[in-house]
Amino acid sequence: MTKLPDLEAWAIFAKIAETGSFARAAAELALSQATVSKAVTRLETRMKTTLLHRTSRRMTLTESGLAALEHATRILEEGETVEAVLAEQSLSLRGPVRIAAPMSFGLSHLAPTLPPFMEKHPEVSLDIEFSDELVDLVANRFDLALRVSRLADSSLLTRRLCSVRILLVGSPAYFERHGRPRHPRQLAGHRALQYAYALNGPSWRFRHKRHGEFAQSMEAALHVNNAEALEPALLAGLGLALQPEFLVWEDIQAGRLQTVMDDWQVEPIVLHILTPPGRRRPARVQSFIDYLAEIFASQPWARRDI
Repeated sequence: MTKLPDLEAWAIFAKIAETGSFARAAAELALSQATVSKAVTRLETRMKTTLLHRTSRRMTLTESGLAALEHATRILEEGETVEAVLAEQSLSLRGPVRIAAPMSFGLSHLAPTLPPFMEKHPEVSLDIEFSDELVDLVANRFDLALRVSRLADSSLLTRRLCSVRILLVGSPAYFERHGRPRHPRQLAGHRALQYAYALNGPSWRFRHKRHGEFAQSMEAALHVNNAEALEPALLAGLGLALQPEFLVWEDIQAGRLQTVMDDWQVEPIVLHILTPPGRRRPARVQSFIDYLAEIFASQPWARRDI
């Protein structure tokens, strides 16, 4: 009779590969290190091959281990999914949701959306990391990330929420002193306030329906790694900046900032929700994703037509 596969051992092996450590795998699975070690030994004995190279300083997968990892990970995830589904069949969702979000957008737009969700689902705990760096979702074990950018190709699963215009803005006082540019070449005499992670760096690129594309290299009077930090200098009339509409929409409505060169468009960015590949999301994570999608689609700066 064919022996039943050692599913527990394969799940333990997947957790070791995920955490990179027998000790961390044991801690996350609430098992002893001896139990974890014996599981790998059982697999290696049964498969008649070595799955892991172990030294006092590091652990690496062998070629056999790498070949088995995808299937072992699926075993672990399917088991976790079964238990998650059963655990979340009650009306009240429960458990942690780990989220990565860009700093400015996260503080000004994600954070205000959290209280209604928290009140509706008091047993869901939200763990949010605000950073403009593009963190690795898989390596850092995030359930989802908000990204406001033009995405590079990747294996991450993507849900597009809306487009966001990039606007050239300045204060009324700035325009009174320095004039209102009408063509990108006229920007050469203006002071630039620059966001460090802008896709094209110091080169401001525009497109016109009739006149095509034009790029103007700008020297920055202020250079920051958080776009929200440009606002005080903008309001003080110290320069111009290319800003996402969600950051300046209220200031524009109030007349504190104005747009210029409206017929010259900057390529818009897109608000996405990203999730790790190949994982079935727990109900609490999917519920939070659906909630954010509904909230952000209705914002006054959210665009569907670009």
